[in-house]
Amino acid sequence: MRGRTDLAVEMKEDIQSEEPISGVHVMTKNNGDTDIKEVRIVVENEQGAIQLGKPVGTYITLESERLRRQDEEFHKPMTEVLARHLRQFVGNKKRIMVAGLGNREVTPDALGPFVIDNLYVTRHLLKEGIISQSVEMSAIAPGVMAQTGMEAVTVLKALVDEIKPEILIVIDALAARESDRLNKTIQLADTGITPGSGVGNHREAINEESIGIPVLAIGVPTVIAVPTIVNDAMDMLVSAIGKQSAKNVLKKFNEEERYQLACEMVTPYLEDMFVTPKDIDEAVKRISYTISEAINQAVFAVG
Repeated sequence: MRGRTDLAVEMKEDIQSEEPISGVHVMTKNNGDTDIKEVRIVVENEQGAIQLGKPVGTYITLESERLRRQDEEFHKPMTEVLARHLRQFVGNKKRIMVAGLGNREVTPDALGPFVIDNLYVTRHLLKEGIISQSVEMSAIAPGVMAQTGMEAVTVLKALVDEIKPEILIVIDALAARESDRLNKTIQLADTGITPGSGVGNHREAINEESIGIPVLAIGVPTVIAVPTIVNDAMDMLVSAIGKQSAKNVLKKFNEEERYQLACEMVTPYLEDMFVTPKDIDEAVKRISYTISEAINQAVFAVG
């Protein structure tokens, strides 16, 4: 592994083989009209899960450079593509709960709560008779353990037991291994999520096993680990210097050893530090709105 990541597509890239991975099926689609790259990774069995390092299930990655730009015209095509994939997971379910994970006060971690702000929630409107013949959607931003003293899964399990939705959609900020994927990638996974896993702050998993209903996770990478940046910088430095001796030294290390060396170079102050792009405030607001609109379209298209 070259660094911490929550993205299945990056974990697939870690496997240095051009041959198909047993139990893992990968499909890639490049849409020239929308400039969106779609990668579907299906982990079919436990053998594939062990090799990839991800649970059995489906992982869809949407990538576009235009997502992290202030490109208002791109909002609609990305929303439509995301909504199309969401419909495949939601199906004809009529009671849906959405949870925005993360800390609203920390911008790189505020994606989930911001998505909640723009959802069309209907549960209260149906209960009060204001509307009828609609999908029932409820939403919650449960905060983080440092704020509540409770695991997010504990809060969500209690709510699921009370209001009995048919599916839970969770949104969270992720960590990437490649800086080029920050704020331009959206991952969907029907395997749920382990909050904080990408930044080494593991919380209890939120999945069908722990919650009792299907869990769909939506995430966007907003941070990258400092050792990963140092690791990448070593390649750039060697390339710039052009010294064959330096290249020969680095070739003696495999990817895992290279990353460990990068960790040692920044220890003890920076090893556990993560960084985020300087335009993160605007990016999180913009991308969270796109996700919320996609959820609204997907949910109420089946109502």
